[in-house]
Amino acid sequence: MNEIAVQVQNAYKSFGHNRLEWRWPWQKQVNDPASANGHGRNGSGPTPEESKVTVAVDHLTFDIYRGEIFGVLGPNGSGKSTLIRLIATLLIPDQGEITVFGHDVVADPMAAQRLINRVSVEAAFFKKLSPMENLLYGARLYGVNAAQIRSQVTAILHRLDIPKKNINRPMDEMSRGMQQKVAIARALLSSPKLLLLDEPTTGLDPRSKREVQTFVREQRDQNQTTILLTTHDMVEAENLCDRIAIMEGGRIVALDTPANLKTMVAKRNGRTTAAAPTLEDVFLELTGKQLITEEDMPV
Repeated sequence: MNEIAVQVQNAYKSFGHNRLEWRWPWQKQVNDPASANGHGRNGSGPTPEESKVTVAVDHLTFDIYRGEIFGVLGPNGSGKSTLIRLIATLLIPDQGEITVFGHDVVADPMAAQRLINRVSVEAAFFKKLSPMENLLYGARLYGVNAAQIRSQVTAILHRLDIPKKNINRPMDEMSRGMQQKVAIARALLSSPKLLLLDEPTTGLDPRSKREVQTFVREQRDQNQTTILLTTHDMVEAENLCDRIAIMEGGRIVALDTPANLKTMVAKRNGRTTAAAPTLEDVFLELTGKQLITEEDMPV
């Protein structure tokens, strides 16, 4: 039986703005007729105008297995990034339970964090430092001896096709795509058991994107790293992912292998094998939303 790396059970997360909650303690509320005595206009709680809630993750339940590359697709605002932040312990679920290799992300976040590293679409660096300096600093944060890991840093940067001349250049002199490669290299230094990749290849040119995808696949194959990937790139998802969850409105509307998802939609529409749908067709069919590619996104 496959070992469960990540278990998500009935996870729920919402974000809301209740104007009573956000008042400073010294601000009086009794002068506000809509919230006198801490109640809404009818004295029974906040009114809809006073409290607006956005559900980002709506009672999700699924498992990710060790060594699996698990993809999450969905339109903007579907809850993908919130889900990753919940697993990464950056957010706390309102309801439900999430475990990483058996460690509850709420009850035992430090144990879970030691097994995780994360790459987001907007990587943060010390921009005046070089890739080498940033990675050595990151290694120290994870308790890795900098002197011992220097050669490993160089090897990873070279593997991601970062030119030798750039290894000691300040990060703010490098392209966004190059910075994203450094972010991926930094995430791998701690040899995480779970790697969370939130749109990691956004902004990369086709060659760099392919190099990163190959490197991600190698990490899984050589180290049995479990990888959760969100992406808007349908080709990337199909080439990399063992299984894909498609999210819409905070819920998973389908979860299966890329091939099975396409077969499911083909049967639904009565298509023949010769006219099999693409993964983009699956996305559009299940979400009812237009696919937004990197080229369509604002710069």
